[in-house]
Amino acid sequence: MIRFIGQRLLVAIPTLILISMLVFLLQKLLPGDPALIMAGDQRDPAAIAFYRMKYHLTDPIPVQYFYWVKDVLHGDFGMSLRTKEPVLTLIMEKLPVTIQLAVMSMILALAIGIPAGIVSAVKKGTLTDYVANVIALIGLSIPNFWLGIMMILLVAVKLRWLPASGYVSPFEDPVQSLRTMAMPSLVLGAMIASAFSRHTRSAMLSVLKTDYVRTARAKGLREHVVVIKHAFRNALIPVVTVAALIFGELLAGAVLTEQVFTIPGFGKLIVDAVFNRDYAVVQGVVLCTGVAFILMNLLADLGCLALNPRMRETA
Repeated sequence: MIRFIGQRLLVAIPTLILISMLVFLLQKLLPGDPALIMAGDQRDPAAIAFYRMKYHLTDPIPVQYFYWVKDVLHGDFGMSLRTKEPVLTLIMEKLPVTIQLAVMSMILALAIGIPAGIVSAVKKGTLTDYVANVIALIGLSIPNFWLGIMMILLVAVKLRWLPASGYVSPFEDPVQSLRTMAMPSLVLGAMIASAFSRHTRSAMLSVLKTDYVRTARAKGLREHVVVIKHAFRNALIPVVTVAALIFGELLAGAVLTEQVFTIPGFGKLIVDAVFNRDYAVVQGVVLCTGVAFILMNLLADLGCLALNPRMRETA
């Protein structure tokens, strides 16, 4: 197990270095002079010279990259040009919001998608299978922003069951926090549940054809024992991998959903930063997103290792 984790970390480290280089170099391709933007509307020459010296903007790009990485490793992601706050502070403020939205969406998706996929595979070729496939395709086809707007009109405006937008921290008011996050979570969860349903069905159909499942049935085991204990556990491996990737995407920020429901998470932060040419914020958010994907891939590998004994023997 330790060797397996070490091998994955050896792959993750150069990947993270490559991500940091791409983030830094792509930012250099954006138009405009950061020193002029930081100096403000007056553009005082002394202020411009100060910012160019402080951020090493007159140095060669490799030197600038070295100083930027050095600051990042010390927890200094720079200052936001728009709010004049440290980027790390902004990230720490927005990250819990996105984590809450991602976790709630994943819980809904797993609770709906996996059982639907199992039933669809077991009932292959029946009306139940057909209906489940149609619903899954509809869920994958409907755009998030359209579903969000329709839910706001129906649930918030007409029925007045839930608030239309905004965010309340669970530490301030847990009940109101669940109310404000219910619709965004359902919008994201519906699409993810459809993906889980399709992947679970495909994996279950492959596993149900294997020899050990036929052997389990030949021994006289009940069908639900064969499906859940023998088939489902092995079918979980591709589902775990997909779940990790999807959760990484959610941590990167559900841009459209957060915009529709006015949720102050990672998605809204990156959109505002791009529109305002807030380079330091863009760099910080993209770098954190890359780290999140690497961590989720590592967790997916560990999950597959726990589910598959043969992988543990070779790890």
